[in-house]
Amino acid sequence: MRKCVSGIIAAALWASIVQAESLNSADGSQTFQLASADITVSLRPVVRPSFKEYRVSTEGNARFQAWLGAFRERAVGQGVSSATLDRALAGLTYDKKIIERDRNQAEFSKPIWEYLDAAVSDRRISNGRVGLDRHKATLTRIEAQYGVEKEVVTAIWGLETSFGTFRGSDQTIRSLATLAFDARRAQFFETQLIAALRIVQAGDVSAENMVGSWAGAMGHTQFMPTSYLDHAVDFDGDGRRDIWSDDPTDALASAAAYLARHGWTKGQPWGVEVRLPDGFDYARAKRDYTLLPSDWAAHGVVGRDGKPVPDHGQAAILLPAGGQGVALMIFDNFGVIEKYNGADAYVIGIGHLSDRLAGHASFQRDWPRGDRVLSFTEKKELQTRLTAAGFDTQGIDGRTGPNTTDAVRAYQLAQGLLPDGYASLNLLERLR
Repeated sequence: MRKCVSGIIAAALWASIVQAESLNSADGSQTFQLASADITVSLRPVVRPSFKEYRVSTEGNARFQAWLGAFRERAVGQGVSSATLDRALAGLTYDKKIIERDRNQAEFSKPIWEYLDAAVSDRRISNGRVGLDRHKATLTRIEAQYGVEKEVVTAIWGLETSFGTFRGSDQTIRSLATLAFDARRAQFFETQLIAALRIVQAGDVSAENMVGSWAGAMGHTQFMPTSYLDHAVDFDGDGRRDIWSDDPTDALASAAAYLARHGWTKGQPWGVEVRLPDGFDYARAKRDYTLLPSDWAAHGVVGRDGKPVPDHGQAAILLPAGGQGVALMIFDNFGVIEKYNGADAYVIGIGHLSDRLAGHASFQRDWPRGDRVLSFTEKKELQTRLTAAGFDTQGIDGRTGPNTTDAVRAYQLAQGLLPDGYASLNLLERLR
């Protein structure tokens, strides 16, 4: 599980939703496409030599080719054949537009409610139900084999590629080679590039047909290459793990397999909306403080119907927008979805969309829509001012992790404020 509880969308995740276009779905309705560009993967990048002298400006293809030559040697050392490299890298050129997209992600923060408004829109719910009905037999078989509810699998499909309507059209090998050569996370992308070449070598897809997002996420459910190697399955039995074709069967099954292998528990909610009692001890609203729902009920925390939440296992209280917004009781399945994408907003989006597809109602409590979340620079200022005031955030990094949340809560207690640990603009203005 992630240690950071956040009420905002990281720039990379938000970029995936603002890049979306209004597209026509197969049934003629329009959908809002969301393609995630930052999926958590299971393999760590290996250490690679420094090639800083090859960094490109505007005319970098010659240096890119020199880098490719050195990369070939490293790839062969990791099991990629010369024949595969000859086929996949033939005529490969540096793609300046990929780097521009990587570097032009502006510094901004968006509140969780803006993300959810798009991620769980009426249109997406409607199209999700169409997808559920159209692929009912396949999704039922997937659920039976992997123990992951069909609504959850469909929700991932819906958020990642708007149910397959936009899977990305960038050549994965070219994108990853460009990013491995000239990106801020070169080691990570080189690992992904080698994994992509191994996929081509195995015959699951040709280099030409391996397409996806500009950051290398592929297919209906936007797997990064290392995740594909670890978790993709051939569910239709045709001998290939094909997540790229118009038929989403293998991609949907692969998403279910991914969740199952990370510990998904069928029948356990990802989370449920709860009511907090007057006088609730907000120090307990953190990810590492868990109780059974029956024990939470003894402290006055109940479902939105006023009844105790059924005992689905240990659960924590999450306040994505502080004490004035929706309160959630989250279970272990929340952490499983985090393995797919680590942003709280993404997990809540998947969970809530899956609930809506299953016929459940929207959140009962609204979000504090009048609030503006802090920018990266403002969060650094908040940390600086809190630490100077005697509430140590254990570092100034512009991220509202558990140490900053604890410092905010301590300051709120000292000031007689609601101690929900939420880093708000009002709090920053109070510190100024």
